[in-house]
Amino acid sequence: MNQPAPQLTTTPFTFTQLLSSTRRGARLARLLGVSQLRSWGPSQDLTERAEVVIAELAANAVLHGRLAGRSFRLTLVYDAPAGRLRIDVTDARGDRWPVLRPANALPEGALDADGRGLALVTAIADHWETLPYPPSGKTVRAELTGPGWKHPT
Repeated sequence: MNQPAPQLTTTPFTFTQLLSSTRRGARLARLLGVSQLRSWGPSQDLTERAEVVIAELAANAVLHGRLAGRSFRLTLVYDAPAGRLRIDVTDARGDRWPVLRPANALPEGALDADGRGLALVTAIADHWETLPYPPSGKTVRAELTGPGWKHPT
């Protein structure tokens, strides 16, 4: 009797957390995200790039996606064997989608203190996009890849 060999599948690591739409909430998103990633054991390069992306997307959720009394959500999904990380930041402002403006379209000096967040995400992430989050929010999703999983020591 020939039976196919069982296929081993691994479930991706997932983490999700609601955070207050404040500067403190954005900072906490970065700290919690990095802490969680370190416990999963991706490469240091992937963790460092993810830290920047989480910080920028969380800051945007607080600055541009905030509604009084509403939180934002950070979700991480890490597929260890593939070395693939998905970062989702969901906020309540589905009417305000991010727009990446070319650097030459910004007023002079605009990159000194503001306006570089999505440019950084674009440079660091393999891909990013904005998706509707019904009934009235949006999710900004970034995907990063790196070397496969190494067991944390």
